[in-house]
Amino acid sequence: MAFYVYILASRRNGTLYVGMTEDLPARICQHKEKVRPGFTSKYGVDLLVWYEEHDSRESAFTRERRIKKWRRAWKLELIERANPGWEDLYPSVCA
Repeated sequence: MAFYVYILASRRNGTLYVGMTEDLPARICQHKEKVRPGFTSKYGVDLLVWYEEHDSRESAFTRERRIKKWRRAWKLELIERANPGWEDLYPSVCA
């Protein structure tokens, strides 16, 4: 089983959200459909701009907590290195 750490954005250089899940397509779909009330629904944060896979829940959880503590500039740099066009990666994870 795989676990994922991901970053969502409202738009390029917009509001960011860092999360973790074991079912990336389903979780991103929930964000896009605003199934759960909360931060991402309130601020329209639903573009999957970065993610990485982990072998264990503990590893993913540790990475998520670490990234959440990062400065915004570091998060932007992480996104820019992997996804310079800030494309929505959701279609590629559903394929």
